[in-house]
Amino acid sequence: MKKIIKNGLIVTAADTYRANVLIENGKISAIGTHFDEDGAEIIDAKGCYILPGGIDPHTHLDMPFGGTVTKDDFETGTKAAAFGGTTTVIDFCLTSKGERLKNSITTWHNKSKNKACIDYSFHLMVGEINDEVLDELPQVISEEGITSFKVFMAYKNVFQADDETLFRTLLTAKDLGALVMVHAENGDVIDYLTKKALEEGNTDPIFHALTRPPEAEGEATGRAAQLTGLADSQLYVVHVSCSNAVEKIAEARNKGLNVWGETCPQYLVLDQSYLERPNFEGAKYVWSPPLREKWHQDILWNALKNGQLQTLGSDQCSFDFNGQKDLGRGDFTKIPNGGPMIEDRVSILFSEGVKKGRITLNQFVDITSTRIAKIFGLFPKKGTIAVGSDADIVIFDPNVERVISAESHHMAVDYNAFEGMKVTGEPISVLSRGEFVVKEKQFVGNPGSGQFIKRAKYGDELSEQGRESLQSTQI
Repeated sequence: MKKIIKNGLIVTAADTYRANVLIENGKISAIGTHFDEDGAEIIDAKGCYILPGGIDPHTHLDMPFGGTVTKDDFETGTKAAAFGGTTTVIDFCLTSKGERLKNSITTWHNKSKNKACIDYSFHLMVGEINDEVLDELPQVISEEGITSFKVFMAYKNVFQADDETLFRTLLTAKDLGALVMVHAENGDVIDYLTKKALEEGNTDPIFHALTRPPEAEGEATGRAAQLTGLADSQLYVVHVSCSNAVEKIAEARNKGLNVWGETCPQYLVLDQSYLERPNFEGAKYVWSPPLREKWHQDILWNALKNGQLQTLGSDQCSFDFNGQKDLGRGDFTKIPNGGPMIEDRVSILFSEGVKKGRITLNQFVDITSTRIAKIFGLFPKKGTIAVGSDADIVIFDPNVERVISAESHHMAVDYNAFEGMKVTGEPISVLSRGEFVVKEKQFVGNPGSGQFIKRAKYGDELSEQGRESLQSTQI
């Protein structure tokens, strides 16, 4: 059945205007003012924005870490994402040294198959570069449509890769048309500071932050950017948390380097003092990079406003407080790193950004959807409201007020990092490829309805699926 969305205000990264949207066969088939309504389902968006579905470029669903596994899997995580106005996620596929990349990708396909409620794709971790890995990477791109590789500069003896691995990955990505992503913290320095803290009996959650200072993030970000320039390649720095890293990204971009930066909602509204909460409550706020002193928040907001940072990911990586986070009582290094962010990413940026005048409404759409689609080879299939694009659409009430709470969220985890925070603006209905996943704040989707999306190479103007969608539609 065709659907017509009426009476709403369409908002894209470039424009804001009143029009109706005609949806047929999962795609936007027309945008205008008068459509034949016979046989159509009419969706009244009066008083609401009509937004392109959010794209979360940074999630960890059903991921093993620190002797446990993230609480949210591809079913609960994507359901919560949909309630938050996100219609596509890109999850990180972890690999193991000495193991074929294909095996890891198969594992992640098995994790997501018949579970995802919205569309999804993968980034691929690269922990080593050798002949076997170099032989496989072209197939990863051409056959799997995975066109972004993640390199960790932290988590020594677990995920951390050396500089040679990073540099060779950058060179390979340049040749193959892939985007290299980095977790930018100096893992060697952090390892030293961590051991020193434990030797001195400093075991509380706050020492997670104190042993991962912003200087360690800034140094690693600058080093990764320098290597990117040397390789004439492209870099995406994930979860930027501090002024030190913003400065290095801005410096690289001012030199004309292809360096992109992502921050996350937790760094925009929470600060280091949360790790000092009594009764081990600070463990709820342990993730990496850690929360920073509050003054860094203004730097991050300004960086989003002026384009020094371009995207907002959630870094969704949820662990229960009871039974998982509390594994680190008496030793902060044993607290599983991560927090539940996927559901509140969009609302927090709107409420704290648009409503408070820090960014414009069009910037909000760009930061949460359009720019991500362009960087990661999903545009124009995803990331905009245009004829031929997938009908991934969010009907968003900009005036409704709510209080974020674990009692009402849809994640599987037993706490919410933003507990008690008042926000303005909420998704009311969410469609994925023209079908409701959330309708009038009620879940009506189906686990397994989400499709794996193969993405275009970095720098390609259109993904293959984007070309197909435009070729099949007369504009």
